[in-house]
Amino acid sequence: MTHLAVFEVPPTKPANACVIWLHGLGASNRDFVSALPHIPLPPALAVQYIFPQAPNRPVTVNNGHVMPAWYDIFELAIDRKIDEKHILEAAAEIELIIAAQIRKGFKAERIILAGFSQGGAVAIQAALSSQFAIGGLIVLSSYVALSAPLANHKPHLHWPVLIQHGRQDTVVPLLLGEKAASHFRHAGFKVEFQAYAMEHSLCIESLAAMGKWLGEVLA
Repeated sequence: MTHLAVFEVPPTKPANACVIWLHGLGASNRDFVSALPHIPLPPALAVQYIFPQAPNRPVTVNNGHVMPAWYDIFELAIDRKIDEKHILEAAAEIELIIAAQIRKGFKAERIILAGFSQGGAVAIQAALSSQFAIGGLIVLSSYVALSAPLANHKPHLHWPVLIQHGRQDTVVPLLLGEKAASHFRHAGFKVEFQAYAMEHSLCIESLAAMGKWLGEVLA
């Protein structure tokens, strides 16, 4: 059982798919609930959304202030320096959530991992280190924090990847999203990369495209 608090948004009919969605630095696990009505899904697709909450911890780049954070960030250089122990612990917690959903009856291929910013880095790590062949990965305004798992990933567990990024993102530069797409492509994953006229956020267009991708992947 995970140590993380989890907020769930069930569909209006029996769920046949699950999206585990991780928030960004300093945020809440309810931040993206308001985005759900803007994600159009096919009538046959009923998604159970699960939003874990990151633990509170001091964050070095924010003057040591305590806030919800999946891991500490030591430097905000283009190649971020982070606490690797924290991100591995976070990925292990997400693995427990995946396992719990499988025990509830979801098949692994019907489970999608998603994450925004820091949550996206954890989602990448969790997906790559998971023992389960999940259905796919959504990376929102994020980056690959630890590149080693990409080289070691088992080809038979490959799943589709959607990466969305803002062209005006000054928090996580577009270059990092492009590098993430390149990393995954070189490792043999099927990657769809989308850039939008937005900052470090989501937009109606990106959410619509996310819904289309989910509908295709989970058809």
